[in-house]
Amino acid sequence: MSVTPGPHRAPHPGLEARYGSTACPAADALNPFIEQLLSHRSVRAYLPDPVSEAELAAIIAAAQSAASSSNLNLWSVVAVRDADTRAQLAHCAGDQVHVREAPLQLVWLADLARLRHVAAQLGRPSAGLDYTELFLTAVIDAALAAQNAAAAAESLGLGTVYIGGMRNQPEQVATLLGLPSEVFAVFGMCVGRPDPTKPAAVKPRPAQSVVLHHERYRQAPLDAGIEAYNQAMARFYEAQQMKVHGTWDVHSAKRIAGPESLSGRDRLVEALHALGFKLK
Repeated sequence: MSVTPGPHRAPHPGLEARYGSTACPAADALNPFIEQLLSHRSVRAYLPDPVSEAELAAIIAAAQSAASSSNLNLWSVVAVRDADTRAQLAHCAGDQVHVREAPLQLVWLADLARLRHVAAQLGRPSAGLDYTELFLTAVIDAALAAQNAAAAAESLGLGTVYIGGMRNQPEQVATLLGLPSEVFAVFGMCVGRPDPTKPAAVKPRPAQSVVLHHERYRQAPLDAGIEAYNQAMARFYEAQQMKVHGTWDVHSAKRIAGPESLSGRDRLVEALHALGFKLK
C-alpha cells in the first residue's frame, strides 16, 4: 500500500535556532508573537543609551497584565538606574559586569509587606502571610510579571537577561534597596539596547520530548532527548567559542553537586527568616 507523503515543511530559522534542529511540528502554528518569543536571547552587552520613562512604563504595564493568583498582586519591582547602585548590585550578584553596565536594572520582588499593611489598615488578621504557600505565590507572581516584562522589552528592541545572582546575598540587596520586612529580591533583570558589536545568540533548548509529557509523567524518553541536547549544546558552545568543559548534562550536574555549588544560596532559608518571612 502506497502512502501519500505529507506536505514538505521548510526549515524554520526560529525553531532551528531554539532546538538545534528542524524537527518540531510547531512550524504549522507559528505567528509573529510566537516568533518573537522564539527569538529570545540573553543579552549581556549593552549600549549606554538610557531606557526612557515611556518604555519603562510600557514594560511595567505589560508586567501588570500577567496573571496574579487571586489578584493578590504579591510582587513589586525596583527600577535602578543609578550607576553606583548598579555597581553595588553587581557586586552582590557575583560581580557580573552586565549588571553594572546595563542602563536599567529591574529587581523583581516577592512582596508580602503590602498586603500585611493593607490588612493592618483594615484592622484585619494576616496570619496567612506567615505560610510558605503565600511566599511561593509571591515568587510565582513575580516570575509571571517579569516574563511579560521581558517579552515587552524585546518587542521594543531592547535586550534583557535575568540575574539570579540577586539571591547570592539577599540581605545586602535588601539593605541596598531599602526593602522592608517580608520583601525579597527574587531576581534582577538587565534591560537596555543590545550592543550590535557583541551580538547574543539564541541558546538551544531540549527537544519537546524532554519536557512535554502526555497524560502522565514518563522518564523513558528522557535519555535520548538529553543526549541529543548534549550534542546541540556542544555545537552551540563551539559556534560561540565558549570554553565549557564537558557536556550539558555534566555541566548541569556540577551545578547541583552540593551546597558549595550554590553560590551562597544554600543559606536561603536562613536569609528569608532574617528578612521576616515565617515560612510555616
